[in-house]
Amino acid sequence: MSQLFQLSNLLVMPFWVLMIALPNWSWSRRIMASTLVVVPIALLYSSLVIPNFAALLPLLANPQLDIIAGLLSTPSGATTAWIHFLAFDLWTGRWVYSDSQQVGIPTWLTSLCLVCVFMVGPFGLLVYILVRRWHRGSFAV
Repeated sequence: MSQLFQLSNLLVMPFWVLMIALPNWSWSRRIMASTLVVVPIALLYSSLVIPNFAALLPLLANPQLDIIAGLLSTPSGATTAWIHFLAFDLWTGRWVYSDSQQVGIPTWLTSLCLVCVFMVGPFGLLVYILVRRWHRGSFAV
């Protein structure tokens, strides 16, 4: 599991580097325009979940804190959850990157938001939403 955990980090890191460190490079824009960037990490996640789907479905359909805590407290459970985070954080980062270019948010500000998404996903998304609304001059709901 430890090697799979490390591999999962390596699968997403190049995309984060492109979005954060090289946001204006033509290849960054070309690569990140594709939804396929999340396919490798989604496939890795799927390879862990599908073989266990029948056993997981009842546990996830009626989640109980102690059962979920037990699942996540194992190396297999923690690795699967980590890959889940990586996949959705990458998808969210890709959206932030693309959306910020469409609405004209400065790349330095977008990069700060992307670092937040990379490190603490949902909080980073919230930061970006606030930056986007500020940039548009509207904090109205």
